[in-house]
Amino acid sequence: MQPALPRPTVIAAIIVGMTVMTLAGFLAPALWYEITERREAGRLLLALTGTGAAYVLYARLLWQNLMRRTAPAHRVGLAAIALISWAMPLLLGIDRGWGNALLVPAGLIAIVLPVREAIGAAVAATVLTPVYGVLLGLPALAVLYEVAAVPLGAFSGYVTVWLFHVVQELREARAELARSAVGEERLRFARDLHDVLGHSLQAVALRAEVAERFVERDDGRVRKELTEIQTMARDAVRDVREVVRGYRATSLRTELDGMSAVLRAAGIRCERPDVSPALPPHVHEPLGWVAREATTNLLRHSSATWCEITVRAGRDRVEVEIVNDGAGRRAGDAGSGLAGLAERITAAGGEFAAGPAGDGTFRVAAAVPAAPEEAP
Repeated sequence: MQPALPRPTVIAAIIVGMTVMTLAGFLAPALWYEITERREAGRLLLALTGTGAAYVLYARLLWQNLMRRTAPAHRVGLAAIALISWAMPLLLGIDRGWGNALLVPAGLIAIVLPVREAIGAAVAATVLTPVYGVLLGLPALAVLYEVAAVPLGAFSGYVTVWLFHVVQELREARAELARSAVGEERLRFARDLHDVLGHSLQAVALRAEVAERFVERDDGRVRKELTEIQTMARDAVRDVREVVRGYRATSLRTELDGMSAVLRAAGIRCERPDVSPALPPHVHEPLGWVAREATTNLLRHSSATWCEITVRAGRDRVEVEIVNDGAGRRAGDAGSGLAGLAERITAAGGEFAAGPAGDGTFRVAAAVPAAPEEAP
């Protein structure tokens, strides 16, 4: 099971921090040597200033590109990092690991530059870095290491940023899918309501116009028209209630089919459970709403990767259980949807529960009596 992903800025900060720590490890032996053994103030100041400036620039460029805030000035920053990294072995020598500084700029090549330019720059760096290392007097094994490390560093930097952007695009697509689903439901309800009320309201308006014409000429006709208007208004109210009731009271099988299809479209593994065709008619409305509300909350408020739906039909009650691995939600994210759902299930004489299950999953369960409740 995978936990919910933190916010993009948190992930980006972790990537930047781990990258800088890895780069710091390249030069840690050299800095430790300068601090504990060499102990020359000028060299130590140069070492700390150079590495600090290079790492700060590196972290800033990586962060900006993770956040898609690219700018032409980033090329200047990359050039500055390369200049610092290549100057330090020349000024401080190659002893104790300063030769590793030549590898620092590699990870930013494919991040800062466009793909075509990055390929050319990576090839040039792969050739020039070992050549420069030979001129500085690096051992043959270190030169061979640089030949492999430069293209590998450039490729790993590109893949890291690319994967981060892919994950963010998938999150945005999921959020858009949830918004689209809500919008489609609203449009469908609006269309149904328009179809029901359009004719009734037009008829009421016509009857009112007729009554207005006879206000001072025929009281009996006016009373008749007002009676018709009253009847039409009551019929319209009844029709609206039927539309709303029909809008909510759908087949449980249909709701679960739609739920599994929507979740699969969002990249969440979900199989439609078998639903007995012999379910009592009165259970479809409340349990159908459980499926619909669970889908909405799953898409809006979690980062689930799978969802399991179970339907149990017993002699005394019918149960629906929906479990997913998106338990890492913030408190209060579910809003009033689940609270309203609990009220509906309770009103139907059933039981409702929703919350983390303690094993990293989130569980929504509802049960309603198999026999309809008798009116008091």
